[in-house]
Amino acid sequence: MIPRVLAAPAPGWTARTDVVVIGSGIAGLVAALRCRPYGRVLLVTKALLDAGSTRWAQGGIAAALAADDTPDDHLADTLTAGVGLCDEDAVRALVTEGPQAVRRLIALGAEFDRSADGGIALAREGGHHRSRIAHAGGDATGAEISRALLAALKDAGIEVIEHALVLDLLRDGAGRAAGITLHVMGEGQPGGVGAVRAGAVVLATGGLGQVFSATTNPEVSTGDGVALALRAGAEVADLEFVQFHPTVLWLGDGARGQQPLISEAVRGEGAHLVDRSGERFMPARHDLAELAPRDVVAKGIMTRMRETGDPCVWLDGRHLGASTWERRFPTILAACRHHGIDPLNEPVPVVPAAHYASGGVRTDLSGRTTVPGLYACGEVACTGVHGANRLASNSLLEGLVFAERLAEAIPADARPAGEDAQPPRDGGRLLDPGARDEIQRIMTEHAGVLRNAAGLATAARELERLSERSGGPGEAPSAPCVEAWETTNLHTVATAIVAAARRREETRGSHWREDFPDRDDTAWRARLVTRLADGALTTDHRPVR
Repeated sequence: MIPRVLAAPAPGWTARTDVVVIGSGIAGLVAALRCRPYGRVLLVTKALLDAGSTRWAQGGIAAALAADDTPDDHLADTLTAGVGLCDEDAVRALVTEGPQAVRRLIALGAEFDRSADGGIALAREGGHHRSRIAHAGGDATGAEISRALLAALKDAGIEVIEHALVLDLLRDGAGRAAGITLHVMGEGQPGGVGAVRAGAVVLATGGLGQVFSATTNPEVSTGDGVALALRAGAEVADLEFVQFHPTVLWLGDGARGQQPLISEAVRGEGAHLVDRSGERFMPARHDLAELAPRDVVAKGIMTRMRETGDPCVWLDGRHLGASTWERRFPTILAACRHHGIDPLNEPVPVVPAAHYASGGVRTDLSGRTTVPGLYACGEVACTGVHGANRLASNSLLEGLVFAERLAEAIPADARPAGEDAQPPRDGGRLLDPGARDEIQRIMTEHAGVLRNAAGLATAARELERLSERSGGPGEAPSAPCVEAWETTNLHTVATAIVAAARRREETRGSHWREDFPDRDDTAWRARLVTRLADGALTTDHRPVR
């Protein structure tokens, strides 16, 4: 049973704004900045402003900026990576508007690495047939973008509330989104549970990687936006397509939480994946070898691990030389050395780990969800751009482009915050925070890179068992607190992922069913759209045109 709302104390304070933006990654920051001319904007973020996924982005931002590249070339590569499930209109918007959006980002102060002639230095990554990836600081692109946008946010005078966990949506008498409830911690700002009334609500809450034991996502990525949207009655789509980054530093059995990512750009520079014997295995699996789309590389790694019985494979970049490592990958080099591995002298042990959710809250091309007044952009959204598998470095671009498109739509759609907006009632039971590790174990064992009917059925049963432990007969309900709210959100998202993964009986993109190893366009060239009604999930099968 999934709760309709999170159990929480009645709001003890109220604020009003024209637009409330939830999240401070690239999507949330750009949305807030672009909405500022239309009225008052309040940005709320779960931790510190720069604590989300954007600052960790190493690979870069993709756009057709080179003279020998075109939006159509970028479109073709994106559609190929998406394995037949991309919304082509959404992809075309991304690739045609992307170059100018990147230039506007540069005008805001973002400084990208330059080539000898002064132009933007462009690299190539997996799935791309052109060099179109712009980097900053070698492997610190996200940190530079975040820095530039936060400086612009400060200059714009946009109000910010940090350490704020969004709980649920406020609705007016017509059912339109009219604000949020949230819990705030920290000095110098309103504390405890409060309500923000707003004419428009923008979800930019990022990913859901913490639903798995090992992930590249930061601790704040607990799927809060997707869970809120489901409770509010919004549609979500493509949740079965969770992308596992192929090369995350292996820290040994039992490692949990956020793991150091070894950027795809390292393979773009020429590093090779090898097994214990030093043999390369990707050239036999794909014509792009180590630069194949991420799902192909992740599957290749998992298959080789099964064949050899080893707990990891190795990324060999010794031949790149010290100058390349120090210039292009200083952050990665430092992270490896921090864990006792020197990439200049030895191969780096790597495994796949949960990285990016291609699905999320379903939106149109202007960020509108199926709940009027509620918008979504960035990783929390499902625009249809990524299909079954995100093309490398399209994520920052999607957050940038669709945040701008969303901001253009809001003035025409927005309404003043209704005085009849009410907090949700009938709060559901909360999971015990101690269930978080159990959720992660269930998802990693049964709904990770390798999936099958038996494992997914086990996952569904065990998740249902956990929900029955949340204050059932004879049990005291879990007290409202950040840990319980996050754990309940993780459980909601995990249940939705498993439901979609059970339904899709084929292998496509980042969804790999061992019992259905082939792609089936006749039955499954379709989007799985999920809604929550009366505590139960329903999933519709909608063909892709």
